[in-house]
Amino acid sequence: MASITSSNSQASLLRVCMHNPTVNMLRERNEVFTREYIPNWLAYAGYASLSIIAIIVIPIMFRQAKWYYVVVAYVLAPVLGFSNAYGTGLTDMSMSYNYGKIALFIFAAWGGKDDGVIAGLVGCAIVKQLVQVSADLMHDYKTGHLTLTSPRSLLVGQAIGTVMGCIVAPSTFLLFYKAFDIGNPDGYWKAPYALIYRNMAILGVEGFSALPKRCLELSVACFAFSVLVNLVRDFSPQKYRNYVPLPMAMAVPFLVGANFAIDMCVGSLVVLAWHKMSRKEATLLMPAVASGFICGDGIWMFPSSLLSLAKVNPPICMKFTPGS
Repeated sequence: MASITSSNSQASLLRVCMHNPTVNMLRERNEVFTREYIPNWLAYAGYASLSIIAIIVIPIMFRQAKWYYVVVAYVLAPVLGFSNAYGTGLTDMSMSYNYGKIALFIFAAWGGKDDGVIAGLVGCAIVKQLVQVSADLMHDYKTGHLTLTSPRSLLVGQAIGTVMGCIVAPSTFLLFYKAFDIGNPDGYWKAPYALIYRNMAILGVEGFSALPKRCLELSVACFAFSVLVNLVRDFSPQKYRNYVPLPMAMAVPFLVGANFAIDMCVGSLVVLAWHKMSRKEATLLMPAVASGFICGDGIWMFPSSLLSLAKVNPPICMKFTPGS
């Protein structure tokens, strides 16, 4: 009797799959994705091996980062990585930077006045990268599931990309570092996040006493203003929401300078005019235009860096200065 019931259930499932392409496709995806199972021992062994390498190498590179700091970071990372991967899957937003900031404060306070700043920054980088990788790998596996790609092929590709990144990323950084004045607050490449994270590390070491006068009060006031503006935007009628500014967008020029705000203003005016002339065409082509601008600007960085290394200066330079 049980075998007859089981056969009937399988036959019903087969009929559903045949008449429902979505169910059939999902079943095929699951079969392909689970066919090449990645054993748990491989994950454990790989993580342990990389942890041992990091525990040995990182204290040699940064003497302020003690070996037990690295151990704690590698112990914390899997728990935080699971949480971040789960949250990223639900919201499509990675919170790895926030986890890294938490680690920064912990290691900066642990390191004390002598070693706290460097130890905090190193600990932040370790935790942030480990947590970020988990979310990225989850995204890759989801894409592989949708495209009927082998999980083992994805893992091998991830490993190859990581090895390439270990070579390409430092080389690119050195190229930019030698070609441009990185970190100059008056230059083009201000590297604002470097200053932000350094100040956060100092704050973790010295506490609120390290902040400039009235800095905490100003930050709290801006925080309250941001919350209030967002509440007004969320609860306003739909036709008025576009006229309420976004605090996040307002904050960007404070970090990267007014030139970014000018660029955004010009682009927004072009988009507004395009919408007025042809809304349908603008909606359809705006992503392509934006992608072209971003791609072109990014590709130009490489020849620009080579010209800078060769001491070739642009013939014209425009600069905004305050009036006398």
